[in-house]
Amino acid sequence: MIEIREVEKTYRRLDGGQVRALEPVSLTIREREFVSLVGPSGCGKTTLLMMIAGLIPPSSGEIRLRGRRLDGPSREIAVVFQSPVLLPWRRVLANLTLPIDVLGLQPRSHYVARARELLRLVGLEGFEQAYPRELSGGMQQRAAIARALVAESSCLVMDEPFGALDAMTREEMNAELLRIWEVSGRAIVFVTHNIPEAVLLSDRVVVMSHRPGRILEVLDIDLPRPRDFSLLGDRRFGALANAIRSLLSTRSTVIS
Repeated sequence: MIEIREVEKTYRRLDGGQVRALEPVSLTIREREFVSLVGPSGCGKTTLLMMIAGLIPPSSGEIRLRGRRLDGPSREIAVVFQSPVLLPWRRVLANLTLPIDVLGLQPRSHYVARARELLRLVGLEGFEQAYPRELSGGMQQRAAIARALVAESSCLVMDEPFGALDAMTREEMNAELLRIWEVSGRAIVFVTHNIPEAVLLSDRVVVMSHRPGRILEVLDIDLPRPRDFSLLGDRRFGALANAIRSLLSTRSTVIS
């Protein structure tokens, strides 16, 4: 569905210098696939994610969506950020209908009904008229995921959406995301620093080097689905997690 072809990114500093965030990266994302990006802080994971979303342009290379060059944001790709980014003056349902208003989606009644269905899907039925401040952190992030699904996109890109949550809530959100992904049929590209989280959720894990980021290896996660946290004690799960840790800890290899 998405082809990333030799994409590279260099930022210009205010002093006129340059910072190379990403070396040329090539990757494909298939329909309905769950792919996680794992790597050290500052290695360009979020930069790559935002280029996939069409929010920042690559310095070179190209990204193609269903065979067509991606030159900006697309309704086919929705974004879930690190924080929920809910508008505090809009109630929960009104936050979900924001993409409907911004994109002018028609018929509006269809998409409003869809927003209500998504609230049920993420376990927020009954909170339609609540304000974001009346929700817990996990509930706010569920609302943000539901909002990203309203426009019927084919792919979600998620930038470490559970990083600010406590451990128990994060586990709940992992289970919730697996359920939503299985029901919705979207592809997901997911940035995380949490190795067990990446192994639990993903079909493939992309391991990236220190800046300038490059792909060290793409690991197939050949664990059976559906998955739950009982897998954490599985020998194969531990072997995959250790393989990722080994790649990330080999600093001399990473920067060579």
